[in-house]
Amino acid sequence: MSAALNCNISFIGGGNMAQALIGGLISRGLPTTRITVSDPVEQVRALLAEKEINVTDDNSAAIQDADIVVFAVKPQVLAQVLQPLKGLVNDKLIISIVAGAEIATLASLLGTARIVRVMPNTPALVQTGAHGLYAHEDVENSDRDLASQVLASTGLTIWVNSEAQIDAVTAVSGSGPAYFFYMMESMIRAGKNLGLDEKVATALTLQTALGAAQMAITSSNTPAELRKNVTSPNGTTQAALEVFDRAQISQNIQAALAAAQKRSQELAQELSESSKSSV
Repeated sequence: MSAALNCNISFIGGGNMAQALIGGLISRGLPTTRITVSDPVEQVRALLAEKEINVTDDNSAAIQDADIVVFAVKPQVLAQVLQPLKGLVNDKLIISIVAGAEIATLASLLGTARIVRVMPNTPALVQTGAHGLYAHEDVENSDRDLASQVLASTGLTIWVNSEAQIDAVTAVSGSGPAYFFYMMESMIRAGKNLGLDEKVATALTLQTALGAAQMAITSSNTPAELRKNVTSPNGTTQAALEVFDRAQISQNIQAALAAAQKRSQELAQELSESSKSSV
């Protein structure tokens, strides 16, 4: 983390994910004086200014002294935000957390290929994110290390071998929190149907989800082995799992993630075409 702590880092866009990264970096020791955020929303700037972070609504001014620039804007405004900065970022490492924005699209708009593309997820807001990273092979290892340090401030960082795999990361971890929330919703509803108070059903469900995740992370056993360990022959767990199997839950989950991957690919194509038409 020491290298990143010696960098000036500017964020273009100060939304939730940017704020999560900023909070993580500060907790790791990055001085607020080294952080600049550009955002068009006055309330966002005011909130960040309270934390003694440099704020502005001028993107060009924000990146002037930056070593690392993190783009955290909505895909719909990508071309509008990036085009005026073309030629101004050639000496800077670019980290993009813009959903669907391929490196070729970013490079065309910015005029540089010194770019790391990241697919984060929302648990970064509580420093337990899972981030998939990709960079072209021409990006130097020192830049990869810097990007890893920035993202590691809010969770796990995993480098993938091809940009196409970012769509798979999107399907697994980018959208993944929603799948688990869906499961939690269903378990809470089931608990209520079985006679539990909603607060009791909720507390039991959330703690069970946390405990299961912690066991899976810390255990030397695979999730499949852990599942078998808590499934007694002809017991209650087996009765429930048999219902899952009859409903082909596993196959449906795989189909759902494939659908998410496909939509990620489509959105990237749409964003690429939109950006080209804006140039």
